[in-house]
Amino acid sequence: MGMIVSLLVLSALIFFHELGHYMAARLMGVYVEVFSIGFGKKIASFQKFGTEWRIAMIPLGGYVKMKGQNDSDPTQVSYDEDSYNAKTPAQRIFILLAGPAANFVLAYVLYFMIALGSPMVLSPVIGKVVDNSPAFVAGLETNDTIRSINGVGITTWKEMAKIISSSQESLHLEILRDGFVEMKTLTPKLENSQNMFGETIKKKMIGIGSAGVTHKLDLGFTETFAYATEQTIFASTMIFTGVKKLIVGEVPAKELGGVISIVKLTSDASDAGWMSVLFFAALISVNLGVLNLLPIPALDGGHIMFNLYELITRHAPSEAVVIKLTIAGWVVLFSIMGLGLFNDVTRLMG
Repeated sequence: MGMIVSLLVLSALIFFHELGHYMAARLMGVYVEVFSIGFGKKIASFQKFGTEWRIAMIPLGGYVKMKGQNDSDPTQVSYDEDSYNAKTPAQRIFILLAGPAANFVLAYVLYFMIALGSPMVLSPVIGKVVDNSPAFVAGLETNDTIRSINGVGITTWKEMAKIISSSQESLHLEILRDGFVEMKTLTPKLENSQNMFGETIKKKMIGIGSAGVTHKLDLGFTETFAYATEQTIFASTMIFTGVKKLIVGEVPAKELGGVISIVKLTSDASDAGWMSVLFFAALISVNLGVLNLLPIPALDGGHIMFNLYELITRHAPSEAVVIKLTIAGWVVLFSIMGLGLFNDVTRLMG
């Protein structure tokens, strides 16, 4: 069942990405010959709106084949009025950006749905208290609930951690212990910690861990929009940063995951319930949007790069350069996919 959910989620995300390209192309008057979910031999297809809609054997991506555009053979060019090549660089960039943009919009919608479903969040209930830490010295104990910091109400562990990490002075905590309210004062210390990328950083902490207690986050109408916006921006920033760190070597290449990791994590999420599936689908959707913007000729970002060059210089790059860069782009893309697959197999083998 988990495998089926994984394939359905991936196919849906690919569909919306390609639908963005399709709708933008039609809006610009470009004839779309094929809309495919998957690569390789087609297993099903039908004709609608002048386009062949197909499902192919290998469900690891998809494509929209527009008249006059062929990544497998960049020399196949058409300048008919309804072809991709007949459009201005700005119009082509609009078509290319529409795919990643569709993924960001879909992620926003998914996060909005999550907000409507009242997602579970960590409560500010203390679990472990580190010996000789500011919290230990101040007298905080396991199962204490932090209600406010410096007069600011606290409802989630995330809110509490944000205030502590950005503090500049002593903090006045209102805690609930065994039904009684108590006040505690402490000063956070700068300690070594690890961020989400496994890097060691300096961070202000007070020496407590979460008790793992959760509660539903009930959001009002406007708060639902704010939640979706915040989560979409956070996911986008996290993935952009992660890609940058991989490129410059700040995060080791062994951390890169491939399709096996995606399928496994989606399958695990399906076992945890529909809310987890939506969370993971939103994250993968943002991932697809970000990765397709990379300036690799085999991806949308590479085509955007060519069109920006034409827009700025007023002439298209030479056919020889486009062919060489496109081939190089495919080599880079397949190398990345191969590395991700290798890492996945290595993890499975322990």
